[in-house]
Amino acid sequence: MEYTLEEKYRLIRNAVISLNSKNPIEIVKSVMHEDFVNIHGPEHHFLDGAAFMVAYKNSGGDIDLDKAIDILAERTAKMPGAMCGYWGMCGSVASVAAVLAIIHEVTPLSSSSYYAEDMEFASSVIKKMSEIGGPRCCKRNAFLSLSSGAKFIKEKYGVEMELSNIECEFSSWNKQCIGTRCPF
Repeated sequence: MEYTLEEKYRLIRNAVISLNSKNPIEIVKSVMHEDFVNIHGPEHHFLDGAAFMVAYKNSGGDIDLDKAIDILAERTAKMPGAMCGYWGMCGSVASVAAVLAIIHEVTPLSSSSYYAEDMEFASSVIKKMSEIGGPRCCKRNAFLSLSSGAKFIKEKYGVEMELSNIECEFSSWNKQCIGTRCPF
């Protein structure tokens, strides 16, 4: 079945909002197996941040989840597909960084340390992705963004999400899989 991006966002929101897991990888993987999530695609821009946001809330993070997830959907809907190749910025990283900005109410005019810390997070994950290289893989980049985000908020803000060993279950579906170059 074909879905519009708007339909995918609604289905993703419904899939993650009631999950109780504190593990963003577990959350994202459970939704990645749904038929409305392609192996690659802009739906990951919302899915990855939404999984992170739900795990953050479930781990004791202070956030109005219903309001925040709607803000995330609005922001990520503006991100084009194939950002990684055409813009040099992974949509998954931008999504998780958007969650950090939403949590701390960062705006373009913010002078708080959160502004710089959001940039610090994004640049550190982009650096890791640059060391691995391409071609694209929305699953690999999600795992990198989410695991790095979980470590980042534990170090910076004391909110501890659960993380387990990450193994990719999607390589056989990805025609561009980099195999042993992938950390997962």
